[in-house]
Amino acid sequence: MNFETIEIECENNIATIWLNRPDVRNAINQQMILELITAYINLGKDESVRMIVLRGRGKSFCTGADLNWMRNATTFTNEENLKESKTLAMCFHSIYHCKKPTLALIHGAAMGGANGFLAACDFAYATDDTVFAFSEVKLGLIPATISPYIIKRVGEFHAKDLMLTGRKIDALTAVQMHLINQCGTATEMEIQLNATIEHLLAAGPNAVKACKDLIFEVVNILKHNELTDYTAASIAGIRKTDEAQEGMTAFLEKRKPHWNP
Repeated sequence: MNFETIEIECENNIATIWLNRPDVRNAINQQMILELITAYINLGKDESVRMIVLRGRGKSFCTGADLNWMRNATTFTNEENLKESKTLAMCFHSIYHCKKPTLALIHGAAMGGANGFLAACDFAYATDDTVFAFSEVKLGLIPATISPYIIKRVGEFHAKDLMLTGRKIDALTAVQMHLINQCGTATEMEIQLNATIEHLLAAGPNAVKACKDLIFEVVNILKHNELTDYTAASIAGIRKTDEAQEGMTAFLEKRKPHWNP
């Protein structure tokens, strides 16, 4: 499929989605939102794809909402605003609920909604010169559709600091607040990204999917008294799968399982 605002590269079972509006520092517009939803849904279903990496072309990862898009939104009816806002919320939902591991490598700047992209991913790394900000309140707005993923990442305490002030923070502070996993030079983060990819490729793809489901259920759905039965049933069920049998046999035979290149 041809896209106008993103590019997709697939190599060695890894799909890389590039935000591709470098002339406006990959600012978010409606087209980008729709294309990202399509990309994550389709790649999530593609059996040849083991994981998805999100990056940005040009000087910055993403500087938030496109000014022209924001200007047009001021003329929308309430119904039009709600429809567009739901589409934006679905974009972050599509990343967060993707069945494949999702990673983001951030550089330059991550402003406003861009933080929703990285927070919805399973792993997020940034170059140490990256600047982050939730600047919505300074525009008389609120970071509503990204808030579930930001608060999951940083907690209520840090969310109040970031969202209420709209202040800029550097990459090291973003690590300390748990907004991102790690920061470093561009070379170091490429190495870190590749190291994480290697770990994920060494894991059983079905086990990774089941583990993502497990974490979601334990954190978001199950009541305390349901956890024992659910977790016991989860491990009992997966032990009998072909993948688990291959993994345990490979371990005992001191060889790599078939999915590990």
